[in-house]
Amino acid sequence: MLLIENESLLLRRPRRNRRTDAIRALVQENHLLASDLIAPFFVVDGENTQQTISSLPGIYRLSIDNLLRQIGPLCSRGLQAVALFPWIPKEKKDNEGSYALQEDSLIPNAIKAIKREFPDLCVVGDIALDPYTSHGHDGLLGEDGNVKNDETVRILSDMSLLYASCGADMVAPSDMMDGRVQAIRRALDLSGYQHVSILSYTAKYASSLYAPYREAVGSILKIGDKKNYQLNPANSEEALLEAMLDEEEGADILMVKPALFYLDIIAKIKEKTHLPVCAFHVTGEYAMVMAAEEKGFLDGKKVFFESLLSIKRAGASMIISWATPLILKNLHSF
Repeated sequence: MLLIENESLLLRRPRRNRRTDAIRALVQENHLLASDLIAPFFVVDGENTQQTISSLPGIYRLSIDNLLRQIGPLCSRGLQAVALFPWIPKEKKDNEGSYALQEDSLIPNAIKAIKREFPDLCVVGDIALDPYTSHGHDGLLGEDGNVKNDETVRILSDMSLLYASCGADMVAPSDMMDGRVQAIRRALDLSGYQHVSILSYTAKYASSLYAPYREAVGSILKIGDKKNYQLNPANSEEALLEAMLDEEEGADILMVKPALFYLDIIAKIKEKTHLPVCAFHVTGEYAMVMAAEEKGFLDGKKVFFESLLSIKRAGASMIISWATPLILKNLHSF
C-alpha cells in the first residue's frame, strides 16, 4: 500500500534537508570565514605593554611590539586585515586634535611596523579626531558647541594622507562629516595614493553601545553629545541617503555601525548598492556577551559565532569584531 492507514502523504518535508551533518552542509546558505573578519586593536605607547580594559574582558591596549606578537598567530589562522585605534594620553590632546597629524606618532608608527612585519596584511587606519581632542568630539568645535564640518574635513584629509604615506591599505573615516569621502578621495588621488581604499563609516548611529570603546581609547565627551553628526537610531532612509552620497563621492566600501541592532540597515543598504558592505560589531555588543558568559548565562563563543553569522546573513561582506581572535581560535569547532 502507498499509504499507511491514518498517515497523510506529505510531499514537502523540509526536515529532509536538515537530516544529517553532510546534508546540512550542502544546503547551508551563508558561511563565516576567517577572510570575512577584520581584527580591531587598541594601541598604546610604550614597550612590552598590555593594559586591561575593565569593560572588555580579553581585550587589551597593546604597545606596538605586543601588537605584532598578537597579529602573528591570527594570520596563521587566516586573518587578512586589522584596524587600529589609539589610546592617547591627556597631555598629547588639545582642542584641535593636532597630535593626529604628527608623523612620528602612535598610529603611523604602528602602521609602518605592521607593514614591515606582515606586508600582505590589509591595514585599516581609523580616521577620526575623538581620541585626540581634549573635548572628545570627532572634529573641531565651534563657539556654539557644534562640530565644524568643513574645517574638520580638511584635517581628516591630511590625516588620511599621513596614514597612506605610512602604508595603510584603507582609510576609514568614522566622523560622519558631510563631504569627507569626496575630500579624502580627492586628496589621496592628487597625492599619488589612488590605490588606497576608503572604507567609509556610512551609517554610524548615535548608539549607546560605544561606551566601552570610549573607555578603551580614553575619549570622554566634555560637552554635548554626538547627535548632530551621528545618525538617529530611529531612521533608516537617512542611512540610505548617506550610502548613496558616499558611493557617489568615491567610497570603496560602505559600513554600518553598530551591527546587531542595525541588521535591517545592513540589508537595506546591500539592496541598494553594488559596493561591499562592512559591519562593525562594536565594543558594547562584545561586552554584553562577555558579561553574560561570566555570569554563566550563555556560551560566549557560540553566541559570537551566531551573531557574526547573522551579520553575514543580513548582507555584510566583512565584519570588524572585537571577538575576531576568539572566533578564529574556535572557527573549526562551529
